[in-house]
Amino acid sequence: MSPAYATTRRRRQLVLGALTVLLHVLVFVWFARQMGHVPDPSARTGSASLTAELVEAPQPRPLPPVPPPQPALEQPPLPEIDPEPVVPAAPPPGRPDAALTPESDGLAAADAAGQQTGQGGAAAGADPVQSPAQDAAPQAPVRQEAAPKPQPAAPEARRYKVDVPPSADITLDVARTDANGTKWSGDAQLSWRVTPSSYRVKIEAGIRVVFAHVNLLTLTSEGTVGDEGFVPTLMTEKRRGRAMTATHFNRQEGTLTFSASGAKYPLVPGAQDKASVPLQLAAIARGDSKQLSGNIDILVGEDRDASVFTFTVAGQEQLDTPLGRIATWHFVRPPKPGSYNSRLELWLAPAYGWYPVQIRNVEASGAVTTQTASKIVIQQAGS
Repeated sequence: MSPAYATTRRRRQLVLGALTVLLHVLVFVWFARQMGHVPDPSARTGSASLTAELVEAPQPRPLPPVPPPQPALEQPPLPEIDPEPVVPAAPPPGRPDAALTPESDGLAAADAAGQQTGQGGAAAGADPVQSPAQDAAPQAPVRQEAAPKPQPAAPEARRYKVDVPPSADITLDVARTDANGTKWSGDAQLSWRVTPSSYRVKIEAGIRVVFAHVNLLTLTSEGTVGDEGFVPTLMTEKRRGRAMTATHFNRQEGTLTFSASGAKYPLVPGAQDKASVPLQLAAIARGDSKQLSGNIDILVGEDRDASVFTFTVAGQEQLDTPLGRIATWHFVRPPKPGSYNSRLELWLAPAYGWYPVQIRNVEASGAVTTQTASKIVIQQAGS
């Protein structure tokens, strides 16, 4: 390579280097202007200096002092107001308190069928009573105590000549029609055993479901026998799905009490329970049929209450039964406002020892339960 060519090449490189540096400077100045800041000329010479200034932060303003609490103004005492007496609401006419006196049907099997099909009532609650001073704020309801139910008047001391029917087993066909027209069928067994000094009655009732039999009720009555006929001392009642209840005839104390309630009644001669009352009617008729004229009043203890059953003779009728056509005496216990709202009917057959061959209960709702004897077996003494 010649010296002239080398010199020319070096000059070209210097020119290109100078142009490159100039181009970079121009780009840097343009970029700085685009950012809104033109650099100080001293920055290109490296003589620029930075200055920092410390600014004291503002101090928080003190809160104003809280004034001391002012003493509460003394309020004058409110005048005392005597609360108004709470008067229990009276039950509707002809309807006793359902919680104390459930409608009596006087019949175990009819009662059991009614429980199975859901028949029954509920006591209506009274609205709480508030005094004018209580109207300003809502108050809890005032619980009202139910007025005590008056005790049933004891029947007149009418003495009957009686002849207790001998031990027997009676099978009855049960047919029930509910108030809505639903029909049920079942059977009941009435059995009693009598000795010279005691007796025991047992009633079992149930319904037929397809090919099965469902027992709904077992009712027992036991006691002694005497000049007044059947003399109960204890009745027990066991319903399907419920605890057993007991009715006590306290002869020494002269009271009638119940395990299912706090009711208490004086015990009068001739008092019966709902298991023994049909047999007591048979004992009166067997003693002398002339005694059946007029009313027959019997105090009857049930599972939680007692009332006086008043029977009258509706007449003599021919009754069609599975045993054939039977001559009967028809007894009726009509509804009694304040005690029971059902109608109880019994048919006693003189040709069959005055045994009950048909029993019917008509409830206030219109439901009807009829039991008709299909088999009667008289037991020998001591069996």
